[in-house]
Amino acid sequence: MKKIQLMMLLLLAAICIQSCKKDATTSATTTSDQILSANINGTTWIPDTVNATITYNDAAKTKTFNVVGTGTQQRVIINVKLPNSTNTNDFTLATYKVDATANTSFNYYTLQLTPAGVYDYVQVGVVEAGSGSITFSSIDTVKKLITGTYSFTAKQVNYDENGNYVSITTQQVLLGTFTNLPYTFVSN
Repeated sequence: MKKIQLMMLLLLAAICIQSCKKDATTSATTTSDQILSANINGTTWIPDTVNATITYNDAAKTKTFNVVGTGTQQRVIINVKLPNSTNTNDFTLATYKVDATANTSFNYYTLQLTPAGVYDYVQVGVVEAGSGSITFSSIDTVKKLITGTYSFTAKQVNYDENGNYVSITTQQVLLGTFTNLPYTFVSN
């Protein structure tokens, strides 16, 4: 009898433990299981939701990688555009830097109370040329998974009510990774 009770107790404990595990789904919009992360201003950031796409624009012959990660009242948006591209669901493995072409851009947002009295994500600072980069290290075009690293610094110039320079605030998004990040491919 004690063996049966012990087995039932162990089975119940296993079911409880299994139900507490976080599931990582492999859709393009997913609940994060550290498929996207970064260190934002010295604190580890792992978003709750992540959405990634590679979009081919036939008229412009461009391919754009876009990822949006949102969590802990912060949002990171990454865009990389490849000119002269072909209509395939891959992405050239390389390092792309923020420069004057605007082909690579990063945006950092925080949830703030707006003057309209509603909470919304508001962009904090601007990422200037030379202040950010992203490296694509692998892509699985069959499973539609992409892996790489990124980092950037957003700078905000602060002025007083008379338009005089007061200070510069920086937001550092460092040691960013995306690992087997699922993406969708869109062709238009």
